[in-house]
Formats: sequence, C-alpha cells, structure tokens
Amino acid sequence: MAFSVKSKKSGKTYFLHSKEVNLKGDRKQKIYYFAGEAGSNALAALPAGYEVMENKRTGLPMLRKNK
Repeated sequence: MAFSVKSKKSGKTYFLHSKEVNLKGDRKQKIYYFAGEAGSNALAALPAGYEVMENKRTGLPMLRKNK
C-alpha cells in the first residue's frame, strides 16, 4: 500500500512517489513528489530523514528534511 497524506485544506488524498531523473553532466538524482493517484512509482513508506509538511497557501503536501 502506498504512503498517503490527506490535505487539511482541501481534504484530498495524495500519494508519495519517487523517480530518478538525469541532470546535466549525466548526474542522476532521486526526486520525491505527491500525486492524486497511486502509480507504479508509489512508495510504501516515508523516506528516512524526511517529514511531510503542507503548503499553507495551496494545501499541497511537500517533503522536507527533518529539522
């Protein structure tokens, strides 16, 4: 089952995903993003060292490193 979070502002449920992207110089980086539906890249748990926060203006969830 995919990791999900419910927006306090809109009440919608978002699912956490990740994928590797290629940057300039053939450098690879893993990115995390939330989507409205669970897809093939959905993660089962929150990555270690990260926490979920909600954008106050838009109500969209975001990941940030633990403080």
